[in-house]
Amino acid sequence: MSARGWAVVLGASSGFGAATARALAAAGYSILGVHLDLRATAPQAEAVRADCLAAGVQAVFLNGNAADAARRAEAIAALRAAEAHVAVLVHSLAFGTLRPMIGAPAERLGPSHLAMTMDVMANSLVWWVQDLLDAELLGAGARVLALTSSGSLVVLPSYGAVSAAKAALESHVRQLAVELAPRRITVNAVMAGVCRTPALAKIPAGARLADLAEARNPSGRLTTPDDVAGALVALCSPGLAWMTGTVVRVDGGESIAFDVPEPR
Repeated sequence: MSARGWAVVLGASSGFGAATARALAAAGYSILGVHLDLRATAPQAEAVRADCLAAGVQAVFLNGNAADAARRAEAIAALRAAEAHVAVLVHSLAFGTLRPMIGAPAERLGPSHLAMTMDVMANSLVWWVQDLLDAELLGAGARVLALTSSGSLVVLPSYGAVSAAKAALESHVRQLAVELAPRRITVNAVMAGVCRTPALAKIPAGARLADLAEARNPSGRLTTPDDVAGALVALCSPGLAWMTGTVVRVDGGESIAFDVPEPR
């Protein structure tokens, strides 16, 4: 068993989740990764798992929908088999419907699209916390961390369902933080800057959004998955045990820079 315990990373095969799994493994946490990959993209998950193992920790990766109750039960069974103590839960799920709210019935957002997006990208955080607590795997000192974005605050084309889910996720973080405080479990979210990830590539305006963010960012570049992973690992440190219920921006100043900076 890892001396630092286990980290459960939801969405562990790409983007922020992959970078965070690698960073947590390097910091000494064993990794239980849950990811949803087709045969063509499954090698990504195996590469992340191999890197975690190379860091000298245990690594178990499960392919399937992290919002599915059966998949959660399978993950909990694997943790029990490993006699795991879950020290960190990272929610980095980016799977939702990208449709406008207004338009032809066949093209617009419908009840099933909105319900699925909310369940995967927001509500599943609650279900994982509940199930880990019920299994007595999440104890005092644990960290619960969620990935959000400025999409919770602004309007993007066809992004309504995801925007609503991100706003709900931040609300869940606050509620869980208060309810888990007596157990000495902290809950925080990181609002990452615009980053060229597979999730961004699926957004209709994603490429333009990245170009504008890069031009505006006073640090002179976009956020990277490693930037965000480093912040998440830092939030696990003992010195931040009194920090809970927050949404922390990790974006190099992107969110506070209104004007495009002068050329360097």
